[in-house]
Amino acid sequence: MPGMKLGICYVPTLPPERLHELATAADGAGLDELWVWEDCFKQSGIAAAAAALAWTTRIPVGIGLLPAPLRNVALTAMELATLERLFPGRLIAGVGHGVQSWMQQAGARVASPLTLLEEYTSALRALLAGERVSADGRYVTLDDVQLDWPPAPAPPLMLGGQLPKSLALAGRLGDGTLLGNAMNVEEVRAACAVIFGARDGDPHPVTVTLIAASGTDAQERIDREVPKWGKPGGQDFAVAGDAAAIACAVRDMGTVGITSVVIQATEDEPDLVGFVEFLGREVRPLI
Repeated sequence: MPGMKLGICYVPTLPPERLHELATAADGAGLDELWVWEDCFKQSGIAAAAAALAWTTRIPVGIGLLPAPLRNVALTAMELATLERLFPGRLIAGVGHGVQSWMQQAGARVASPLTLLEEYTSALRALLAGERVSADGRYVTLDDVQLDWPPAPAPPLMLGGQLPKSLALAGRLGDGTLLGNAMNVEEVRAACAVIFGARDGDPHPVTVTLIAASGTDAQERIDREVPKWGKPGGQDFAVAGDAAAIACAVRDMGTVGITSVVIQATEDEPDLVGFVEFLGREVRPLI
């Protein structure tokens, strides 16, 4: 499918020290994107992205997602600007309103996550553009803040969401939208309809994560993995099979509006590097 991107994500159910092997394998395998996650209380998205960018030479690295309630917007702008200037053209920034139970645990939960994300996104975009910003919002307050070293140009700013109001906000304000994992095609179709509706049908990059496995025990591993993410096992919410089966699932996502599919290996994948190389060598040519 022309224009469709195939990537891999590093899910922090694995320890941080395993990121190196996955990142270098993805870079060498010719995959289009590498995504790192910032899940509470597992792994820093900024630290992981910096390491992955330093270990690789060509692959873009996305951060999905930095939770706005945990991070002052000026600090996020400084960190993203630094990464973009160090590794020009290879960073994809991602911001969301965070999982509310985690935000509660961290003492950072707000009454209106959508208001925060809208204020945050507007301020972050202006700071990364090099503007001098003052803001007196409900949650975001800045007094004459300007980055000394803004990136030129700024990295694309993806927003994440699951529910309709979050998806509409992401479609309206983001340079792209990042969906979650363990979603079937009909759920993705419905999400894309909300996103595109908020843009009056204008084109918009949308990324989704697809749990996948290959090999003789692939379906068994999928059936163990998917329930960890709140969905039943089986083929609806993930894919198990050979290169043709995985490529078919990726193309199906493309037919409902997805522009980038990021593969998530199962936590018990026995050969992580081999699986990444398989995706680049056998699956990507079929997309």
